[in-house]
Amino acid sequence: MAAFFRVIDIISEWTGKVASYVLIPLVLVLVYEVIMRYVFDKPTLFAHETGIYLYAFNGMIAGAWVLLHEGHVKMDAVYGRLSPKTRAILDLITAPLFFYFCGLVLWQGWEMAYRSLIGLEHTPSAWSPPWYPFRMILPVAAFFLLLAGVSKFRRDLSSSFKKLP
Repeated sequence: MAAFFRVIDIISEWTGKVASYVLIPLVLVLVYEVIMRYVFDKPTLFAHETGIYLYAFNGMIAGAWVLLHEGHVKMDAVYGRLSPKTRAILDLITAPLFFYFCGLVLWQGWEMAYRSLIGLEHTPSAWSPPWYPFRMILPVAAFFLLLAGVSKFRRDLSSSFKKLP
């Protein structure tokens, strides 16, 4: 069972690496747009929208990595003063809300992505790139976040009550 959770943590670490590499084309696209717009007075049709999609992809896919490294926002004024065991117990108490949220995003995200794929949806912009590949990212990212949450739940159980193998 420990190997299963190690694999989940490896996947979560991998999502962070993917997200970090997406920052490179994001910066390049935005720099290109700024140069084209302000130096050559020739704004592009695609750069703004591409920047938005890359940034959103980065934010969604990095969620599992952020959870693995406990980087999500917490009320540090209260949470930071608690012992590690008490923090773990508090995380266990709030875990059902987390799993409900992930399940809802996974379910609704999949329905949205499926409808978009079946309809071969495109964005309503002048550039009009396909929208369905981007919409598929939401359920995939929610699934990775759910996996990371399962692994975190196990770690919280281990540090709260007993050591699990």
